[in-house]
Amino acid sequence: MSDPQQNNATAASNVGSRRSRWMLRGESAVASIGITAAAILLSAMAVLGWWTTRAQKQYLAEARREQARSVGALLAQSAEVLLAADEVSAARRIVSEAAAQYDLAQCRIVLGDGRTIADAEPSQITLQKLPASWHGPTVEELLEDQDGAVSARFPLNVAGRGPARLELTARVVLPSWALWQSQTAVGAVGAASLVGLLVVYRRTRVRLRAMCAIHEALGAMAAGETSEAVLGVSDGLGDEARAWNRMLADRERARTAATASQAAEALGSRGRGGSRGDLDAAFDAMSQGVLLVDEKMRVKHINGAAASFLRAKRDNAAGADVRTIIEQSDVMESIQAIVTGAVRKKTVIEVERQGDAGAGVLRFSIRPVRREDSAAAMILIEDITQQKVAEESRNAFVAHATHELRTPLTNIRLYLETAMEDGENDPAIRGKALNVINQEARRLERIVGEMLSVSEIEAGSLRLRSDDVRLDVLLNDLKTDYEPQAADKKIALKFDLPPKLPVIRGDRDKLALAMHNLLGNAMKYTPEGGRVTVAVKEDGKQLVFAVTDTGIGISDEDAERIFERFYRAKDKRVEKITGTGLGLTLAREVVRLHGGDVTVESELNKGSTFTITVPVTSEAA
Repeated sequence: MSDPQQNNATAASNVGSRRSRWMLRGESAVASIGITAAAILLSAMAVLGWWTTRAQKQYLAEARREQARSVGALLAQSAEVLLAADEVSAARRIVSEAAAQYDLAQCRIVLGDGRTIADAEPSQITLQKLPASWHGPTVEELLEDQDGAVSARFPLNVAGRGPARLELTARVVLPSWALWQSQTAVGAVGAASLVGLLVVYRRTRVRLRAMCAIHEALGAMAAGETSEAVLGVSDGLGDEARAWNRMLADRERARTAATASQAAEALGSRGRGGSRGDLDAAFDAMSQGVLLVDEKMRVKHINGAAASFLRAKRDNAAGADVRTIIEQSDVMESIQAIVTGAVRKKTVIEVERQGDAGAGVLRFSIRPVRREDSAAAMILIEDITQQKVAEESRNAFVAHATHELRTPLTNIRLYLETAMEDGENDPAIRGKALNVINQEARRLERIVGEMLSVSEIEAGSLRLRSDDVRLDVLLNDLKTDYEPQAADKKIALKFDLPPKLPVIRGDRDKLALAMHNLLGNAMKYTPEGGRVTVAVKEDGKQLVFAVTDTGIGISDEDAERIFERFYRAKDKRVEKITGTGLGLTLAREVVRLHGGDVTVESELNKGSTFTITVPVTSEAA
């Protein structure tokens, strides 16, 4: 018989070879982001086309309504005068001419008693000569929309004879040339947007391949793949790929050691002897729960792990009805179906449990065990709580990363279009567009750097590259990056710096990342018209970098947790502002590696002050 683990590795390898024919490893997630962005763009273009057509139709309907009102009012006034003077022919002529000139589907004059004296369609006239007088109700002016047309009614008062009314109907038809013109414009915008998106995608793909390759490996791991050969990524993708491979190697060594330890423990129990047999000792050495149920739904065997998972006493469970120790109805239905022979295949059920002992997720794998004509069921129980937590964290990370990357990519695409369309004839517009593209590219680089730093933290490989750090240059770059954003939001950005700044030892890129995160947060959470102050102090022993804002502030409850990974404050105003929940985590981690710390003082609705303190002669902690 073949080894199942070997078969899984072979299948995963085959899948990987099929995938490599279409794209390089690590590109699938980037491709999915690009496809999603393209789908969103095409959907937006479709909605824009539908909205444009609808707006044109509404505009045309409103224009026809106004036209019907003005034409009807003028025609009613003239008809009253002509009918009062017994000028029936003239009245019929102006009705016919108005219908032809304004493309009216119906235009007629009806006396109060219901007879038609004038109509754009002569065959509809029921009264050839105007009577001396008539009777009938007086109508009110009416203007209403019908299916694809506007219907209007205007009262006429023929002096000395009686009431009458003018009725007209104007069709609302959107010309095909107008529809074609608007849809062509929408299509041209969509095509240009797709070209810009492709340019941005190709530039982004190179930077994100390592992270996406690790993401694919995590997906394979979640699906049950354990082979280090399949989960490993190419070292050529960068430092994060090498860190991931080292982590896999450490994991494989730890798993081998754990297996050897379990086997040694089982052998030791057998050597010591006792009331239980070798099979019981082997079952008790397993981390999974094992439960054997016979055809009468009685427990034939239960190991220690199963008793612990089911919160039952092992001595009382053996020989008892399985329904007394398993409460979940769907699990019991599967066991019943297998022991009765109704189902002959493996069933897997995941159950969430709550209680004083804590919450968690258990996976029940129920499979038949057949000996001659009798039936039995073997239930394997695994605690997959940590797997679920890891999967949710991974999904949250990918969702946050995708959302955070979308904003700079969108801005780059929009200003790229502006530079291509308007910048050729206006150098000022081109210069502004290129400046924004440069800023957003640097912002994108910082976001990717944050994500790679998170991967390094996860792998335990985050290290500093110490060198001399010129604070004057670093702070000047910080000021240059955020002054345009402050001007756009009308925020007063002030840098309170000493006359001379020292040169310290540290990792310039990591320190810049921490300072950018604090100042970027202050800019994001400070409303328009607010104030942000960056103050730097140095006393020869330590450097203090403080960012003070007049933003929305942080509650005491949130202030204790904002440095946790992926955590965002519960304030509803924060939900409207994009963010990954990683900035403060990385800032504190980086500063602590430099031997310092990050602290916060805040008051809700009044503002916050985040402070970085590092030794002037900082070495890696």
